[in-house]
Amino acid sequence: QVQVVESGGGLVQAGGSLRLSCVASGSISSINAMSWYRQAPGKQRDLVAVVTSRDSTDYADSVKGRFAISRGNAKNTVYLQMNSLKPEDTAVYYCNADLYSDLWAHGNYWGQGTQVTVSS
Repeated sequence: QVQVVESGGGLVQAGGSLRLSCVASGSISSINAMSWYRQAPGKQRDLVAVVTSRDSTDYADSVKGRFAISRGNAKNTVYLQMNSLKPEDTAVYYCNADLYSDLWAHGNYWGQGTQVTVSS
């Protein structure tokens, strides 16, 4: 059993900052990558940022230079530092873990999501 839990969302004014956290726990053998996605009302879920097991990162063009993804010392933890937030960043943010379970079964696991609201 694998669990993915996000935290850190909230309400912030435009130009402000928030830091999201995500922890993957349970029967995990190895993690290939951890990612943040977001979904605004009426829109599809889009990739925001990804960090691989080798600490390679990639970002959506809309957040480059404003957001930073990083892994914690415990490699099952990932953070998303969001600076210079804009109203269009408002969405539910989801954490995804691409991993192998303790039985070496590959899977993608999602958290329940955390709401980020940026007021103008």
